[in-house]
Amino acid sequence: MHSDLFDAGNLENETGQRFALQNDQLLRVSLGPDVLAVKGAMVAYQGQVEFIHEKAGSVGRLLKKMVTSEDMPLMRVRGQGEVFFASDAGYVYLIELGGDGISVNGRNLLAFDSALQWDINRVKGAGIMAGGLFNTTVTGQGTVALCTVGKPVVLDCSTQPTYVDVQAAVAWSATLVPNVVSSMKFSSVIRGGSGEAFQYAFHGPGFVVVQPSEWTPPAQGTGGGTGGLIGELFS
Repeated sequence: MHSDLFDAGNLENETGQRFALQNDQLLRVSLGPDVLAVKGAMVAYQGQVEFIHEKAGSVGRLLKKMVTSEDMPLMRVRGQGEVFFASDAGYVYLIELGGDGISVNGRNLLAFDSALQWDINRVKGAGIMAGGLFNTTVTGQGTVALCTVGKPVVLDCSTQPTYVDVQAAVAWSATLVPNVVSSMKFSSVIRGGSGEAFQYAFHGPGFVVVQPSEWTPPAQGTGGGTGGLIGELFS
């Protein structure tokens, strides 16, 4: 049988690494220690593997998941073998955390080492008007796999103020504490708005990852809507 499909670039990539890119849009994880992954991200596996619903782990984190749009359903992946993860043909990137942390939009999170600590945190200044904005913070020693819609840009926030659309921000250094600012003017609201209502404002040592696409914000009345009200409990 002959086909370009069987070119070396499409064959299984056995690197011996725990987390590795099969290609730009496909993550390959060799199991040993458990991995936490977003539910539905598995596209294939080889070997003896189990997929188990991952509980919130604490009452506080469970409440945050219930009242925010950052409802990140996780599964624990355990066993022996290789598992392949992807999300809507998005581009996959690996970040090695050496005891530091990263704040990630839950919709851009793909998988990470189960030994890493994670929590849901409210973004400063994201109140009722912004619908309540929350991100997932991952810290510790291990690997995090992100997935972006299109190829991203990484912006250095240390030299000048940096503003990013809240639906295009993928992740940022956990040392950064962004504010949410509004560019809305009353006259613009009367005329239907500009379409660029809220941005994250970053300034300090660190980076922010921006994808060339904007997520559709959660509808009012869903977790994101109530997050603006009840989310004050977690600020």
